[in-house]
Amino acid sequence: MKTTSLLAACAALTLSFAVPSFAAEYSKGEILKVDEKAKKLTIKHGDLKNLDMPGMTMVFAVGDDSLLGKAKVGEKIEFVADRVKGKLTVVEIK
Repeated sequence: MKTTSLLAACAALTLSFAVPSFAAEYSKGEILKVDEKAKKLTIKHGDLKNLDMPGMTMVFAVGDDSLLGKAKVGEKIEFVADRVKGKLTVVEIK
């Protein structure tokens, strides 16, 4: 019985590390430029709380090429940006 309880506790502890403890936080912005060749978006955005950055206009790398095809200049978006290999990168757009 003790072995079963110990195994269950270990499994629960392992799962707690496997699941991220925070959800992606979306920021609002407007796409000002789409550069498909360089795989970058210029976005005028509000605060990026997960990166501790105030609102401004910035150029972001794009993590997934399929996001470029959906992006349109002038479009208001909600997006997630993060540091990927040291570069500020758009990782999700909804």
